[in-house]
Amino acid sequence: MQKIKAAVIGVGYLGRFHAQKYHQLENAELVAVCDANPENAQRVAEELGVRAINNYHELVGKVDAVSIVVPTQLHYEVAKVFLEAGTHVMLEKPITVTVEQAQTLVDIANSKAVIFQVGHLERFNPAILALDSALTQPLFIESHRVAPFNPRGADVSVILDLMIHDIDIILDIVNSPVNHITAKGVAVLSRDIDIANARLEFENGCVANVTASRAGMKSERKMRLFQHDAYISIDFQNKSLGIHRKGDGEMFPGVANIESDEQAFAQGDALLSEIESFLHCIQTHQAPVVSGEDGKRALETAMEITRLLSESSIKQ
Repeated sequence: MQKIKAAVIGVGYLGRFHAQKYHQLENAELVAVCDANPENAQRVAEELGVRAINNYHELVGKVDAVSIVVPTQLHYEVAKVFLEAGTHVMLEKPITVTVEQAQTLVDIANSKAVIFQVGHLERFNPAILALDSALTQPLFIESHRVAPFNPRGADVSVILDLMIHDIDIILDIVNSPVNHITAKGVAVLSRDIDIANARLEFENGCVANVTASRAGMKSERKMRLFQHDAYISIDFQNKSLGIHRKGDGEMFPGVANIESDEQAFAQGDALLSEIESFLHCIQTHQAPVVSGEDGKRALETAMEITRLLSESSIKQ
C-alpha cells in the first residue's frame, strides 16, 4: 500500500514525539516538520532527516496528512487551512477554543470527506481498550485526574487541560445526552482554575462525578464505574483494569460474594497506537476512534463546566 505523506505542525515537546512516530511507521513518509520557532523545526528535522519549515502554508497540497500540535488558540486557524485543502487532519485536544469553531471544522471535514481525528490520547490506553468486554450500562462513575503543575498546559484551565480527557471517555461510555451539570473550582497556582469538580447527570440516569487537579504532588489518573452486575476500576497511569462481580454464595446474609479479575497491561505506546489508527483510517476510509464530532462534544461539555465555574466565581 502506498505510503501516506505526512507532516507535523508544531514540534515542541509533544509535537516532536508525533514526528518520531510517523518517522518509524512503515506506512507513513514523514516529509517535513513545521514550527514557527526555527530552532525547534531545525532540531527535529535534523534528528529525523526531514525538511524543516517555518510557515505551514508551504505544506498545503504537498502532504496527505498532518498532525497539528500547536497552542490551542491556533487549532482552528491551522486545521481549517488543511481541511479545506482536503488534507487528513489529526488535531491535538482540545479541538478548538469555541464550540462554534469545532462545528465549522467538523462541517468542512465532512464536506471534503477527509479523516478528522482529535487527540484524546486516553482512548488508546490499553485499560480502556479492554473495557468493552465488561461494560454494560454504567449507573455511577467517579474519576480523579491529578497532576503536578506543568506550564505547558497553563494556556487553558484545568478543565481543558486535564478534565477533558475524562469528559471524553465518560461521554463515550455513557452514550446518553447530559441534562444537568453542577461544578465547583478554585485557582491555586495560576490565574485560571487549577482544581475543579463537576457532576454530570445524564438522561439515562447515570451520574458522573469528575475531579481534576493540576496542583498535586504526584500524578494519579483513575476511574471507577458501577453498574448492576459489576464494579470496574481503571488505573490509566499503571495500565490496569479491575472487574469485580457478584459471585456464588454470600459474603454476609443477603450480600453476594465478590469475584475479582485484575488485569495489568504492558505500558505500550498510546501515541504510536493513536497515530497508527489515524493512518489506518486514512487507508481504509474507516471512521476515527475519536472523531471531530467527539472532540466537539467533549469541548461543549467542558465549556459548560467552565461557564458554571466562572459564574460561581463572580457570585463569590
